[in-house]
Amino acid sequence: MASRPASILGIESSLSGKSWRWRGGNMALGDGAPGLEDDIVTQLLLSRGVDRQDIERQRTPSLRAFLPDPSEFRDMDVAAERLAQAVLTGENITVYGDYDVDGATSAALLVRFLRMLGRDAGYYIPDRLLEGYGPSGEALVRIGEEGSSLIVTVDCGAMAHDALAMAHSAGVDVIVVDHHKCSAELPLTTALVNPNRLDEGEIASAHGHLAAVGVAFLLAVATARELRQHGYFGNRQEPDLLSLLDLVALGTVADVAALHGLNRAMVAQGLKVMARRRNTGLAALIDASRLNRPPTCSDLGFALGPRINAGGRVGESTLGVRLLTTEDPDEARAIAEQLSRLNDERRAIEAAVQEAAEALIEKQHNRAVLVLAGRGWHPGVIGIVAGRIKEKTGKPSLVIALDADEAGHGKGSGRSIAGVDLGAAIIGARESGLLVAGGGHAMAAGLTVAPDRLDALADWLDDRLGTDVMAAMSRQSLLLDLALAPGGLTTDLVSTLESAGPFGMGWPGPRVAVGPVRLVRSDIVGSDHVRLIARGDDGASFKAIAFRAAESELGQALLHGARDRRLWLAGRAKIDDWASRPQAELHVEDAAWAD
Repeated sequence: MASRPASILGIESSLSGKSWRWRGGNMALGDGAPGLEDDIVTQLLLSRGVDRQDIERQRTPSLRAFLPDPSEFRDMDVAAERLAQAVLTGENITVYGDYDVDGATSAALLVRFLRMLGRDAGYYIPDRLLEGYGPSGEALVRIGEEGSSLIVTVDCGAMAHDALAMAHSAGVDVIVVDHHKCSAELPLTTALVNPNRLDEGEIASAHGHLAAVGVAFLLAVATARELRQHGYFGNRQEPDLLSLLDLVALGTVADVAALHGLNRAMVAQGLKVMARRRNTGLAALIDASRLNRPPTCSDLGFALGPRINAGGRVGESTLGVRLLTTEDPDEARAIAEQLSRLNDERRAIEAAVQEAAEALIEKQHNRAVLVLAGRGWHPGVIGIVAGRIKEKTGKPSLVIALDADEAGHGKGSGRSIAGVDLGAAIIGARESGLLVAGGGHAMAAGLTVAPDRLDALADWLDDRLGTDVMAAMSRQSLLLDLALAPGGLTTDLVSTLESAGPFGMGWPGPRVAVGPVRLVRSDIVGSDHVRLIARGDDGASFKAIAFRAAESELGQALLHGARDRRLWLAGRAKIDDWASRPQAELHVEDAAWAD
């Protein structure tokens, strides 16, 4: 067995209990360490698994360089041919979406694409509380009876066997566009396009990290190609598919899809499209988020995405699609402001549920997977709370709202850690009879469970995932890309680091260690953020902040225990552009004593 790499700066146990190790290479710039054969961006790419011969393609990811032939995906040609036929013959088409950001952007993308083709399409977004996740058979049949001869489900449907069987029996054609885990037995559909089908080929399955909006974009590419072959564009302009990449970027980042390969290329280009503000609804959403610059990847995940999600979580499920498809600036402004208000409401609800869920953690300290359930919890925020608890405990976490439907079932949402496939486990639990319904992907899952099966579910998950969780947690280290003296933390450095992006799940943002420093100031801002001013041995000072850390061991040490000691700070180098002159600052994730 290969020996474990040596720790950075001798730090085997930081203030948060982690060892510090290099993600790849030695980039200690502060002490003039040798070995920097490559520029910083090249080193960042290499440390994220890029082959040296692929450096230039990855340095500036373009759609042309990464887009596969859509025909590589099973049923893609069938789906494109059927959708093209509906366009050619003027059939009524309805896009059936999900109520989260990926579902909203997927539905909006296909609606806008069909408008570019001169066809209006309807959309249907189920109510989270009244209808739950995924297509219902009753809704599909009703949409067919109301005149839609073709329904395209997006971000849902891969496991909707009963609902799709009802639609099939009623003679309604349904194309499923999804990315969630599939079972070996596929539902009855006209076509099911999903890179995570178990029978997918090598090229398509290599794109299993796509969000549903990415799969929907590939369907648009394939459909445009099919229509071109039919001569549809002989007397009309072809659609500008690249203009839809702003929606792809938003859905991909907000769904926490891995940002490598095609996803990274689509997000990189989508951010450029978004900066042009040609989507009326997105422009209004950016303004409502008080962003005075083009959005970054981080903004998609923490400012824009949560507002779209708020509609489906605590408001009206159709708000996201309405916003992203409107061409009316006044309507867009009103919806964006409404979503911002709902997002504030969601935060308050989320805080109450999180407090109640965290009170149950201690009783499950010996569990590999936390299964936390309570009555009165709002089903619209349980996914966010599961993510918060996963971050706090380092364990896969399920948060379940009991009595969430008329049958008294619990509705749950889970978030996992790297190396633990929660979605596959939830499907296994459903197939074992422990769940009424359930599915998902490696890092996130949803489920419906009878309250009297909770203990059995928790035991089953421990047996299924216990070894994986222990292995994943034993590998927990803080991986760094760069170490430098405080004087090296500059806006130019931040810009260089950001040029290796966009960053997100699967393509982590650069993490730097800065020090040694002494804390000149430490206090609490907001509810629980720790604000710092640090000064190094080189005389340089910088601002830093540790978000949501005031009550943690790390936060307490920064507030009370570090005044007379030198330490290293580790985190993300960012540019603070709120001041009159932009300055580099550090978003602290960890710290360690320097002496």
